[in-house]
Amino acid sequence: MDRAPGLSVRLKLTLSYAAFVMVAGAMLLAVVWVFLLRYVPEIVSFPAEVGRPGTHVPTRSDLEAAFVPKATMMLGLLLAFGLLGGWVLAGRMLAPLTRITDATRRAGTGALGHRIHLEGRRDEFRELADAFDTMLGQIEAQVAEQQRFAANASHELRTPLSVTQTLLEVARSDPDHDPDELLRRLQAVNGRAIDLTEALLLLSRAERGSFSRAPVDLSLVAEEAAETLLPLAERRGTTVETAGEPAPTTGSHPLLLQMATNLVHNAIVHNLPDGGAVWVRTSSRPRTAVLSVENTGAELPPHVVATLVEPFQRGTGRIRTDHSGVGLGLAIVRSIAEAHAGTLSLEARPGGGLRVSVSLPLGPGDGGPQRS
Repeated sequence: MDRAPGLSVRLKLTLSYAAFVMVAGAMLLAVVWVFLLRYVPEIVSFPAEVGRPGTHVPTRSDLEAAFVPKATMMLGLLLAFGLLGGWVLAGRMLAPLTRITDATRRAGTGALGHRIHLEGRRDEFRELADAFDTMLGQIEAQVAEQQRFAANASHELRTPLSVTQTLLEVARSDPDHDPDELLRRLQAVNGRAIDLTEALLLLSRAERGSFSRAPVDLSLVAEEAAETLLPLAERRGTTVETAGEPAPTTGSHPLLLQMATNLVHNAIVHNLPDGGAVWVRTSSRPRTAVLSVENTGAELPPHVVATLVEPFQRGTGRIRTDHSGVGLGLAIVRSIAEAHAGTLSLEARPGGGLRVSVSLPLGPGDGGPQRS
């Protein structure tokens, strides 16, 4: 945005320094002037020279005539010194701001990898530069994550569309195709596209934090999620156990229910083919309410566990079925947890499986009796 022309900050500081020097010099000269007027008599007599022929007796007017030109010249020198010195000092003081401005302009053009790295002792400018470097790092990481997410989302959304196009082309070229089979496949592909779109919308809503907040008990949310997914667990031969104590927090009940549902669903579908188990527990700590879900399953290396919260990432070796979802389950869980000022942690279980814990700020509640 264009601004009206005006004095630069450096020039303003220079004029301020020069004005300060001038005021200080003028005050000093004023003190000397007052001293002359008050303590110097009208006629300055020198007894040893009084009466000597050709002797001139100095008066106050003579002292004033000698003092005023010298004082004026001194003020001029002070003005020149103040302007020159102020310009140099202002330039040295504003040099860090120039580097910060250059970094800001580079960031505005998309060069987020540049850093200021201001040297020197930790003062206000150093703190500003370090804070700006930290902000650039966070923005760079967020932009990279958004670009990666957009690329993955485009790929995932393109897959059902490509499958639909292939099915339609095959049906057009085959006059003897089964319409019922085509409709069944198209419905399945369309359902997956709808699930993916809804998951993306839910993820966006959680990241924006645009939801109302109310008291929520994580233990009741966990029980509701487990009961909803119990038929799926029974079909897969997986047992689901819920235990723990009331874990009150504050947030959006629908989002927290979705978070618990994603965790339990993820634990069921990524489990042993038969005879697997899922444990859902809640607890209250001094400042946090904790929901943990762990399951049996394949062994997961630590580097795989670290990537499971990324969008569209699934651990290698985990069982893939029609219920395996769209790869956004744990990403949505993390976004919902962070939107509620909470944290998500993942840990591989010894012998196989995964332990996922969500810690949220403790809300109002009296604890109550344990339930299992």
